[in-house]
Amino acid sequence: MRTYKGRPITLAAKELKVSDIAPNFKAVNKDLEDVSLSDFKNNYIVINVVPSLDTPVCDLQTKTLHEEVIKRDDLDIKVITISNDLPYAQERWCEAVELEGITVLSDYLYNEFGLKYGTLINELKLLARSVFVLNNKREIIYDEYAQEINQHLDYDKLLDFINKMPSKWY
Repeated sequence: MRTYKGRPITLAAKELKVSDIAPNFKAVNKDLEDVSLSDFKNNYIVINVVPSLDTPVCDLQTKTLHEEVIKRDDLDIKVITISNDLPYAQERWCEAVELEGITVLSDYLYNEFGLKYGTLINELKLLARSVFVLNNKREIIYDEYAQEINQHLDYDKLLDFINKMPSKWY
């Protein structure tokens, strides 16, 4: 059972799992332009899902994943952070943290990501903390959904997985 501050929550759709094909989705970037998963051509994609960038746990999660994943410069890998924050709030956060090359998308308008990936929280209309790693076939090769939305993911486990990934996926 998933919880938020100890209270049970329900997700609007079924959670995805390793070996599922990652569904395409449409979201909005900080310039209010539509962006889809299919727009990204990288061999690997890490989708970092947070309830709100303006919270300490989400802030740390996003900074940690972005900074650690880009250390694998031998991989053609892209980190996409997605939340239901308004694009204006996402832009303010990006300007404040000054992370080079960060991609932040908002699911506030379409809710396609949350519905297709099983992360939209019915009671809050926020996205449940989670992470997905996709290969070049857009298969999910790693996933983690937080049991308690206010708690951190297992960054060590995720980063260990990423550090063991081959440069090319066959």
